[in-house]
Amino acid sequence: MTYCAALNLKEGMVFASDTRTNAGVDHISTFKKMYTFGVDGERSIIMLTAGNLATSQAVVNLLRSGIAQGSAPNLLNLPSLFDCAMLVGEQASSVAKTSQHRAHMQEGFGSNFLLGGQINGQPQELYQIYQEGNCISATEDTPFFQIGESKYGKPILDRSINHESSLEDAVRALLVSFDSTIRSNLSVGFPIDLMVYRRNSCTLPAGIRVDDSDPYLHNIRAQWSEGLKAILQQFDVPPDYYFK
Repeated sequence: MTYCAALNLKEGMVFASDTRTNAGVDHISTFKKMYTFGVDGERSIIMLTAGNLATSQAVVNLLRSGIAQGSAPNLLNLPSLFDCAMLVGEQASSVAKTSQHRAHMQEGFGSNFLLGGQINGQPQELYQIYQEGNCISATEDTPFFQIGESKYGKPILDRSINHESSLEDAVRALLVSFDSTIRSNLSVGFPIDLMVYRRNSCTLPAGIRVDDSDPYLHNIRAQWSEGLKAILQQFDVPPDYYFK
């Protein structure tokens, strides 16, 4: 399993993904799940993947091959980010169906994707792409998407993030979200790939890989834990009838 999240905010976008894959406790590996495509000053596209690793890698390879060969369409010549999302969906659906046919199976080969970024002169956008090939777009009311093992990290994002949130707050919230998920689910693990895109820059950021020894992460983790304990002590004492 895996956990990926992307936030589309007023100031820009934040992307994060873990790097663990597993096929049982004896087969745990580290694989990158964040990919970038772009031309500085013209377009910046960041993509996260979750699901069947072979399908995800095949889709990425097909997208890269299309760019290298100058195929039309490809991620660097399509006119909109929506068109880019639809291309990813078409590739994902095609690869999964081919694998299912070869293995005579009906499921287990699907992958989901998050794709976001900006084309110069257009608004920044974020899409969630389903294994069937269709997609939905983030809005101001729903500014973030998650794929993979999302349930443990969702509450902190629900309570702390909205479209007006700063990029700094988004990074803080994502670190807590990922740390909470990793503590609760062994199929999600460090390191975390993190990338912050600033609105209208149309330049791919370098990004950072955060491992379990990162001092800022340790600080956030400790402050979050102590803060929860402190708030818990501030709640009203339960009334007597709770103990009957």
